[in-house]
Amino acid sequence: MQKYYLAIDIGASSGRHIVGWEENGSWQTDEVYRFPNSVTRSDGHLIWDIEGLLGHVKAGIDKALAKYEIESLAIDTWAVDYVLMKGDQEVMPCYAYRDSRTKPVISEVHNLMSFSELYQRTGIQFQPFNTIYQLYSDKLAGRLDDVTDFLMVPEYLLYKLSGVKAHEYTNATTGGMVNAKTGQYDPEILHALGLPLRLFGPDSEAAQNEKLNDNTEKSEEVKDSFLLQPGTVTGEYRGIKCVLCATHDTASAVEGIPMDDDQPYISSGTWSLLGVKSPEAITNKDSESANWSNEGGVGYVRYQKNIMGMWLVNRLRDCLCPGKAFGEIVSEAEASVFDETVDANAQEFLAPENMQEAFDRALTTKPRTIGDYFRCAYKSLALSYRDAVLELEHNTGKHYEKIYIVGGGAKNAFLNRLTEEASGKQVVALPIEATALGNLKIQRKAAH
Repeated sequence: MQKYYLAIDIGASSGRHIVGWEENGSWQTDEVYRFPNSVTRSDGHLIWDIEGLLGHVKAGIDKALAKYEIESLAIDTWAVDYVLMKGDQEVMPCYAYRDSRTKPVISEVHNLMSFSELYQRTGIQFQPFNTIYQLYSDKLAGRLDDVTDFLMVPEYLLYKLSGVKAHEYTNATTGGMVNAKTGQYDPEILHALGLPLRLFGPDSEAAQNEKLNDNTEKSEEVKDSFLLQPGTVTGEYRGIKCVLCATHDTASAVEGIPMDDDQPYISSGTWSLLGVKSPEAITNKDSESANWSNEGGVGYVRYQKNIMGMWLVNRLRDCLCPGKAFGEIVSEAEASVFDETVDANAQEFLAPENMQEAFDRALTTKPRTIGDYFRCAYKSLALSYRDAVLELEHNTGKHYEKIYIVGGGAKNAFLNRLTEEASGKQVVALPIEATALGNLKIQRKAAH
């Protein structure tokens, strides 16, 4: 009997419901539902419309059920963001990672535990929006008072479907509080920051007290099974099994890349994540100073770096030519001869109110045409990929021949060519729904 699986893949700018099944040894897919997603501004903060997301999740499931008998479903989203819960009651708003609320607390966190020690424990790169800074900001604002749980966005959406609160490993690692050796929340970090231990597992408070009182080694892990591995079945929704895939979308994307050998990948979307699979975390000083991350994968570590990605292009389009087809934009960029570039990872591009003005401030020569702006953006991204690959080779001591690119950016032949020219590597562009494929493959394994 044919088994159909539903991958719900939600990014920062859109979401999609993709039904997948195996046929003649390969995956067949059908996108049954697509919807927009974006941050909104409320009371001076950037937030997610989490109720709207849930509505789209359910609507897409309805569409899938109208065509297929679904065996299981799984949800992946971007990382680091979460919903606070008091029992079954949400604590709103659900802040978006680009919100600036963490800026005042970062230095205080690092006074309590230096970034070097955090990095040695977790292997996670510094980003101002990491969950560790968001939760500490919530603590100082009193938002954690009486809170019983924090659920990462995909975990929250699954909870609303199944009624089961579960915590998945790959997404948890992105937040900067999971020990790279144990794969569980690090009690020393939680204690240093004074975060409520009840949020990190039912046994964590007792385990922490035990460690503080008698100095034994029994509480190295908060709770052996608190962070669950991809492939865990957590409950049901309308008779459909709810599965934890690799709920961080990049972790699912890496699972979906059909690589012949161990070569670098770029998961190219709102963010570009460039990295390799590693059997263990790499936390040497070069990795720390170059801000490389060691995030959870499915049986391996994703040693990777965040690069600003298509956010630059999407926001430029919003400012310069809303609604213009990307094919036209790429053609105009190719026709341009503008040669100046920017640092694609500079903080001024993280969340500017106007991306065009941010480019104007960063450049010594003002672009004259729309094509000039986009050529600058694409060329800047290609150079950032080159620099990241050079760092990767230095930090791992390995030489690489190829770069596999998946995600929306893989469809951009101009950017791929610029990347190949800048890096000197063969670019293998795979314009596939790698995240959905990884999501589906994990569900299939869970069914067998």
